[in-house]
Amino acid sequence: MEARAIKRHNRSSPRKMRLVIDLIRGKSAQQALNILKFSDKMAGLVAEETLKSAISNLTRKDQGIDPESIVVKECFVDPGPTIKRISPAPMGRAFRIRKRSHHLTIVVSTKQ
Repeated sequence: MEARAIKRHNRSSPRKMRLVIDLIRGKSAQQALNILKFSDKMAGLVAEETLKSAISNLTRKDQGIDPESIVVKECFVDPGPTIKRISPAPMGRAFRIRKRSHHLTIVVSTKQ
């Protein structure tokens, strides 16, 4: 059995989130929560929140599930909408500022 949690429109770049997500892929849920809790990156907080939601979704589907048997089956980050802003530059020019966002998906399942 598996369950997923999706967090959309997070205001950080997908590249920064992928650094954190690569640490937990394939690990057990408790080990992944420990890694994210002690991560010094801000993306770790969002990932921890989403992982807790996925675990909760799985335990809600199956009441008799053992928390030790939950593993992170897959997790991935997709780019979200980019907000474009203009910054003034010398001699009448303008530089573009791209404020990126991403969508985070975490899928958890029980050990087979």
